[in-house]
Amino acid sequence: MNPPDLVSLFRFVLVRTSHPGNIGGAARAIRTMGFTRLELVAPQRFPDREADALAANAVQVLAEAGVHETLVGGLAGTSFALGLSARRRGVNLPELSPREGAAQALAAAARGEQVALLFGNERTGLENEELATCHAMVRIPSVDDFSSLNLAQAVQVMAYELRLAMLGDALPGPPPENDEPPADAGQMERFYAHLAETLDDIDFHKGREPTTIMLRLRKLFQRAQPDQRELRVLHGILADAQRMAMLAGGKR
Repeated sequence: MNPPDLVSLFRFVLVRTSHPGNIGGAARAIRTMGFTRLELVAPQRFPDREADALAANAVQVLAEAGVHETLVGGLAGTSFALGLSARRRGVNLPELSPREGAAQALAAAARGEQVALLFGNERTGLENEELATCHAMVRIPSVDDFSSLNLAQAVQVMAYELRLAMLGDALPGPPPENDEPPADAGQMERFYAHLAETLDDIDFHKGREPTTIMLRLRKLFQRAQPDQRELRVLHGILADAQRMAMLAGGKR
């Protein structure tokens, strides 16, 4: 797959952005590195003239940006996601440098997967639930006593690292033959919902708070990156467990 083809597989996802100028700055940042796909999840103000002004000549990126109420919408169709965070969070994810993250993202795109890079709200960053949708976390190695980059600057760093990786001498080889495409973000969310429902049906939690175990199970399946056939098998197993739970409970 050639670099121009790879570019179309990347999207930059801004989550709960509060300042429209940062949306415009991010659009300009990705356009200078050859990327054009921007997805906005629950922005506080968009469209907005300030976003247009900060985008400079990248207003077409804003015009074509997707706007979504939920993160699931912004990730629709993707099967590999990296979350940017300035701080170590409670979510136990592999932690990568921008260069390592770009290399993994490029490898996923070379396999034909759609790739998302997530950036959180300017003040709070990505919430744990949002990071839990990612396969790894990227931390830009800024200094400890002043670690917070402007949102558009963080976007620029990752767009640059991706372009640098694409321009490198050794692009990833052709994707291996695979009969089934990887499960995308929407399919994984439906699986997690089915998994949570099944665990409730079989009384797995025994009255305990389910949040921690669900985050750990998310991490396990995000690491495994099941394809669509494997996900159908998992759904079948869960459906059978639910059926047996109903029979054991005397429900028919």
